[in-house]
Amino acid sequence: MSGRRVSRQSSSSGGGGGGSSGSSSSSRITDDEMINLISKLQQLLPEIPTSNTRTNRRTNHAKASASKVLQETCNYIKNLHREVDDLSDRLSQLLSTIDADSTEAAIIRSLIE
Repeated sequence: MSGRRVSRQSSSSGGGGGGSSGSSSSSRITDDEMINLISKLQQLLPEIPTSNTRTNRRTNHAKASASKVLQETCNYIKNLHREVDDLSDRLSQLLSTIDADSTEAAIIRSLIE
C-alpha cells in the first residue's frame, strides 16, 4: 500500500488552470510520506490523549490516527492564538499602567524587541 499516491493541490497556480502542457498544477505524495509528516507533526504537539492509540514498542510513544493528530493540531493552534491574544491584552494593560520612561517599561521593551 505504500506505493499508493495521494493528490496534493498546489498553492500556486499559474493562471486559469486550462494549460495543456505535460506538467500538472498538483503534485503527489506517497502514503509513506504522509505517515512521516503526520508523525513529525505529532512530535510537535503536546501529548495527545491516549484513547484509541497504539504504542510503538521501540519508542514507547503512543501513535494516534492521522485524523486525530490533525484535529489536535487545529485545536492546539487555536489555543495558541487565544493565548497570544490574551498575553497581548495583558501586556497592553500593563503598559498602560506604568510610566513610559520607567525602568519597568524599558525592561518590557527590551523583552519585546
